Amino acid sequence: MSFLAATSTTAPETAQQAIGYPTLFLLVLIGALVPVVPTGALVSSAAVVAFHQTAPFAMLLIFVVAALAAFLGDVALYWLGQRGMGSKNGSRWLEALRSRAPEDRLAQAQEKLGDHGIAVLVLSRLVPAGRIPVMLACLMAKMPLRTFARGDIPACLAWAATYQLIGVAGGSLFSEPWEGVVAAVVLTVVISLLPGVWRRVRRTAPQ
Repeated sequence: MSFLAATSTTAPETAQQAIGYPTLFLLVLIGALVPVVPTGALVSSAAVVAFHQTAPFAMLLIFVVAALAAFLGDVALYWLGQRGMGSKNGSRWLEALRSRAPEDRLAQAQEKLGDHGIAVLVLSRLVPAGRIPVMLACLMAKMPLRTFARGDIPACLAWAATYQLIGVAGGSLFSEPWEGVVAAVVLTVVISLLPGVWRRVRRTAPQ
């Protein structure tokens, strides 16, 4: 009886993993290219589900899949941005980057890039809405793709680890996976909204 129960538990988990990992990879890759998909929430949610599973390497696989997809998406977007910078008419990818990089954030990114070099890429991945201004600053500084990629590797690893830990925290607080997923999504959304709220408060505060 216990063997049958174990088999019935393992089979759905195996099916979920066969579907879940490619889906996570694809969504994070798309989210890196089109910065409207909440990729952090996706990684946190996947970590919650993995936390409640019995598969021994589920958490490691989520970390590898998320970091690799984020890295490939960043490099592809940077390459597309470089093509736009080199074109007389620009490109829609470059315009999309510029539309998501307010002047004040871009100026801060350029200053930090000048002070800290490619190390600023790590922080840009961890700060909500920080990735695009720093990427645009790198493009404007004509940073080679190879140099950008070298700095983006630790950035994507740190990003994947951070949001996975958020998911683990959410999963450990609740007995049901769906409760942990809701908690992780809410937390990541709140984190992503905080910089924008803070900027509005600063603008409206009396000088």
